[in-house]
Amino acid sequence: MAVQAPQPPAHRVALVAFPGIRAFDVSVITEVWGTDRTDRGAPAFDLRRVAVDSTPVPMRGGLALHPDRTLTWLSRADLIVIPGLDDHLTPAPTPVLDALRRAHARGTTLAALCGGAFTLAQAGLLDGRRAITHWNLIDLLRTHHPRVNVVPDALFIEDDNIWTAAGTAAGIDLCLHLVRRAHGAEAAATIARSMVTAPFRTGTQAQFIEHPTPRADRDADTLAAVREHALRHLHEPLTVADLAAYAGMSPRSFARHFTAATGTTPLRWLLDQRIATAQKLLERTDLPMPEIARRAGFGSEVTMRQHFASRLATSPRAYRAAFSTPAPAPASATGAPDTASVTGGSSPIAR
Repeated sequence: MAVQAPQPPAHRVALVAFPGIRAFDVSVITEVWGTDRTDRGAPAFDLRRVAVDSTPVPMRGGLALHPDRTLTWLSRADLIVIPGLDDHLTPAPTPVLDALRRAHARGTTLAALCGGAFTLAQAGLLDGRRAITHWNLIDLLRTHHPRVNVVPDALFIEDDNIWTAAGTAAGIDLCLHLVRRAHGAEAAATIARSMVTAPFRTGTQAQFIEHPTPRADRDADTLAAVREHALRHLHEPLTVADLAAYAGMSPRSFARHFTAATGTTPLRWLLDQRIATAQKLLERTDLPMPEIARRAGFGSEVTMRQHFASRLATSPRAYRAAFSTPAPAPASATGAPDTASVTGGSSPIAR
């Protein structure tokens, strides 16, 4: 009788709760780490709602969160997540701030969604560190916490094992990124599919600050078609000039419109998609490194290794050793990767 391999321990995640936290962020944290998706290959999580005591925590809209652990449980957590706030200047309870300081001193990963950065700033944990919050709150954070190095144009950012995120949807981006960082791209993609959201988005929050004009909407439709084309031809040596020609624009105009629509350059976006495709192939197939490099569009294993080192601080072989779950390699009749199943980037249409 075959003996099943022991399952790794569940990743312990703490949701820090106190009066004033946003119900939406609580829902996001619960959806990512509080739903059992092990039957679909996702890792096991142990999410706990942690507060000063067991008293229900009121939230806007007549909702209440019922804690199941007190702050002492934070010493067991692998990850601590702080929701945003309805009133961004809400003072967190002193025991919460003290517990967050102790957790950071122990080396525990801390993450704050949207206005949760204000809670970390109250604890002094962002002093001298880079952080981000919603674009409409940047000046408020700078005014009340001048020692924080506020970065205005990121979706999420990390400094000294402390993560902060921009607005509402960027909180989802950060949560999925933290899953990807701990468990691999396929685990994050499994959760994202269940949530009907993108496994990751590229760019900065600058793309969301102003409402698009009708012309910008037309440009966005054109660029969405270009991104879809690029994903289906990712194994080819695409250039900005190639994509500009497909869009019917000059390279300079194309690059300007692309950056305005996505918050990142065409080259940076292409590299993000190539890395994500390589990650999935490393996790899900036994293909040799040169073939993975070819399918992801890197051209050579050396180039792929260089990009993994600079962007992920690891090598393709080390990544495979950490996250491999081999499955048949998807391919089209031409040998190109099946982007619907192996491309890790977000859909260019359903954003």
